[in-house]
Amino acid sequence: MRIGTQELIIILIVVIIIFGPTQIPKLTKMFGKSVKSFKDGMDEASEDIADEKKAAKAQKAKAADSAAAADEKES
Repeated sequence: MRIGTQELIIILIVVIIIFGPTQIPKLTKMFGKSVKSFKDGMDEASEDIADEKKAAKAQKAKAADSAAAADEKES
């Protein structure tokens, strides 16, 4: 479902009627800060996930190395 040009114009008119033209800049500034905060949070979450994946790979590699070393000692 896509929003067309007519729908956007109607939404814009309703927003202007409800909030008034003097409040629009304040609302857009708050909206921009909210979007930036959301993006920062998403970036932080994706970095945390990447760090966890790296840690899991390192732990898996360490376990494999330990197992290989144990096999060599037994031989």
